Amino acid sequence: MQTALAARPITSLAAALLLGCTLWASPAWSNYLDRDDVRRYIDELSTEHGFSQDWLNDIFAAARKSDDIIARMSRPAEKALEWHRYRRIFLTEKRIDGGVEFWTANRPAIAAAQQQYGVAEEVIVAIIGVETSYGDVLGRHRVIDALSTLAFDYPRRATFFKGQLTEYLLLVREEELDPLAIKGSYAGAMGYGQFIPSSYRAYAVDFDDDGTRDIWANKTDAIGSVANYFAEHKWRGTGAVAVQVQVTDAQVAESANAGLDLTRTVGELRGLGVTGLADIADAEPAALFRMELQDETQYWVGLHDFYVITRYNRSAMYALAVLQLSQAIRARYDADGGS
Repeated sequence: MQTALAARPITSLAAALLLGCTLWASPAWSNYLDRDDVRRYIDELSTEHGFSQDWLNDIFAAARKSDDIIARMSRPAEKALEWHRYRRIFLTEKRIDGGVEFWTANRPAIAAAQQQYGVAEEVIVAIIGVETSYGDVLGRHRVIDALSTLAFDYPRRATFFKGQLTEYLLLVREEELDPLAIKGSYAGAMGYGQFIPSSYRAYAVDFDDDGTRDIWANKTDAIGSVANYFAEHKWRGTGAVAVQVQVTDAQVAESANAGLDLTRTVGELRGLGVTGLADIADAEPAALFRMELQDETQYWVGLHDFYVITRYNRSAMYALAVLQLSQAIRARYDADGGS
């Protein structure tokens, strides 16, 4: 297996692209094996998971802290952008054409993933397009450096990333990978679909039955893994994903963007004067979102599958970008005769 690897959500390569910067800079290094907190962590891993202490010592002697990674994690890229700027990053001719090309080149695997997991082909393609530009930008940070830095030198999310570091070490042991060779995003996400280690362990699949779950070099496994992720998060594949609506009441408008959970129903929104929800059942769970364009404000109602997209990256703008990119790719693919 090729082990030049990559990782994912709001901490994914999609977020790195928003920062308008490259994925590599000259970092400030330090030796983790010299630290008491790391040595305690090594003892815990050895006791709880049966890791060889010598193996862990070798890994953490080679792991390096990166101030560049901390700086990138500290910049809230997606929150800094309004929808019209965010959309322009992903809804481009290059990314639409790239999606058609990726779909055409991998048509059997994408069709098989749709058939097995029930996830729309264009959505699978769009996720890979948003995350890594169809594999062109897989990330250049060593995952061990990214996760060690965030686990031990980024207190705000240290608990989460220490968990991911443990998942990563379990992953490389299970898959017999070189823990120092795998590369990914500055947040430790990996492969075409930018899976963090826990997502890899839970959702990555050997879709071509060659005995290896390779999301870095094997496009078939990457495609199947993205589809499996959506299926495991209860993707329905029927009905609308999100609908643009009209909101006239100021209080209702103010209540938009209250969260990603579907805490309202379509019937409730209708009762509040929201229009544009024809043919959607009153009982359908929903959430209302406001998206700012340069010269207008749009309102969208997200439905079940919109929520599922936000399980991949917890951002309504991300979900809408994926949806609109998938629609644009589908339209061009069909116009080209499904070539």
